[in-house]
Amino acid sequence: MRLRLNQSSVDGFILLGFFSHSQTDLILFSAVMTVFTVALCGNVLLIFLIYADPRLHTPMYFFLSQLSLMDLMLVCDIVPKMAVNFLSGRKSISFVGCGIQIGFFVSLVGSEGLLLGLMAYDRYVAISHPLHYPILMSQRACLQIAGSSWTFGIIDGMIQMVGAMSLPYCGSRNVDHFFCEVLALLKLACADTSIFDTLLFACCIFMLLLPFSIIVASYARILGAVLHMRSAQACKKSLATCSSHLTAVSLFYGAAMFIYLRPRRYRAPSHDKVVSVFYTVLTPMLNPLIYSLRNQEVMGSLRKRLDHCRIGDQH
Repeated sequence: MRLRLNQSSVDGFILLGFFSHSQTDLILFSAVMTVFTVALCGNVLLIFLIYADPRLHTPMYFFLSQLSLMDLMLVCDIVPKMAVNFLSGRKSISFVGCGIQIGFFVSLVGSEGLLLGLMAYDRYVAISHPLHYPILMSQRACLQIAGSSWTFGIIDGMIQMVGAMSLPYCGSRNVDHFFCEVLALLKLACADTSIFDTLLFACCIFMLLLPFSIIVASYARILGAVLHMRSAQACKKSLATCSSHLTAVSLFYGAAMFIYLRPRRYRAPSHDKVVSVFYTVLTPMLNPLIYSLRNQEVMGSLRKRLDHCRIGDQH
């Protein structure tokens, strides 16, 4: 598809943003930046701990490191530009910059959705087939799972980026959002977008409902396996290993499905912006906290690193 040269491709777009410069919005902006900082530090720390501690070199933690990397890239794709626009008061983004932001955003959200779905399969194998776990979740299988998540996410991002940037934008350049989001951008197109709408919906069905189906199927089998366990301790341990993943899935899929699978007549820019803040900033902050605070192995690795630092300072 050939990119059309139009006024927007020359001047770019204006992101209307989420905040004004009122005192209340200044407080909200400060809160968002605090959450961003915690998300940045939390995901970097989790990736470091998983990489540095040999005890965490297992399939589950490998997938968790990939999830943290996706979250880290997602917040860096959205928040710095939003902060610069707010502090400078310019609110502009170039046509190319808008396309790049769309590509990264869709790729990362799609990859994370697929990875969360395939992580449910990992939990199913660990609980229902523990003796076959080393074979079914070998290093090669883990790399294939992570690689397929990244690959399909990037393909989805490229499709939506090229499709959105190929549309003519000859009217208003004001995007009613705090980043270049496809649905908000489509409202400015001065051409029939029905074909692209259908393509977008098909991508959402594949990238959201397919992994969600894997999650439902995996946890249905996990529940069946847990109900047949004779030991209450084993049952409790199995459910505990799934609770963090289920919490992350609920946060991510609840927000994503609200945004992308609602009928157009029920969409409101103000609602979309609030929910977008939730899964572009808040969820990446919560994920490392969910997996760390409820995981003794991660907390043990963190305490070990802190003890080494204290001993090093004393010497």
